[in-house]
Amino acid sequence: MIDHRLHVLRVVSEVGTVTEAARLLGYTPSAVSHQLKSLSKDLGIAVVEPSGRGLRLTSAGTLLLERTQELFTRWEEIRGDIAEAAAGTSPNTRFLRLCGFSTAAATLLPPTADGVMQEFPGSAVTIIEADPERCFELLLADQADVAVVVATDPLPPRSDSRFEQSALISDRLDLLVPDDHPLARRASVSLSDAAEESWILDHPGTPYNRLVRTACAAAGFYPEIAHQSHEWETGAALVSAGLGVALIPRLARLPQGYAVHRVPLRGDPVPSRKILTGIRSGSSRQPLIAAALAKLHEIAATLGLRGA
Repeated sequence: MIDHRLHVLRVVSEVGTVTEAARLLGYTPSAVSHQLKSLSKDLGIAVVEPSGRGLRLTSAGTLLLERTQELFTRWEEIRGDIAEAAAGTSPNTRFLRLCGFSTAAATLLPPTADGVMQEFPGSAVTIIEADPERCFELLLADQADVAVVVATDPLPPRSDSRFEQSALISDRLDLLVPDDHPLARRASVSLSDAAEESWILDHPGTPYNRLVRTACAAAGFYPEIAHQSHEWETGAALVSAGLGVALIPRLARLPQGYAVHRVPLRGDPVPSRKILTGIRSGSSRQPLIAAALAKLHEIAATLGLRGA
């Protein structure tokens, strides 16, 4: 097995503080500090150093993680080989942890969990709702196995050797308007048709806020923000009351009882958000992870949504 102190170092490098690393790993801050000090002592050189209120890797620490990434990948592959070899012989319950942003956690992950448990009777699957950046922290901390995320800053680049990322769905956006709005009578609209409208957006700085602003900018305008809403139900209520319009992904489910209408957008390309899967590098050999990825792509095909 890989020295667990290297695992701690990876997480500290990702989140930047002992306190946050301890929370992710389920340790106490003093235990994390002890692991780092012990590793530095054995190597004879410091692997982290203070940086403001947090920590950063020293040049030695950076080199250490770069050189040991292949070990982490190989260890994940070995775990998969062992799990496959033990199939049907091990009495232990097998566990899988899925994580994803709110829409994925509501629409994609439940049928995935059900499919895995049917394929592997006796297995246990946990679903964790988390924003995309947090999902990758959970993967790195070995607190999640499969992540479903929206491709947006500040996620790791697709070239990051710590993870394997794959396109899953191109989730088209619809314009959400009140039932009695003139645009509600159209079969489809261009985003620029709503340039003069008041807009309901997520809070500034959030991935969805950036997505909508980028789409509007590509259509030649900047939206006039009238209201801020984080939950789809709140946004639907505001649109229903005639307080503005919004963009809503095709995957998002709206509650009943609101006088709103989805109008498909047209364009080249049609505004959409790109949804990816992420796993730790090398872990695709593990049977439950492989089954979850296959099920996610099956669901995407059923929904008629193509990969990004």
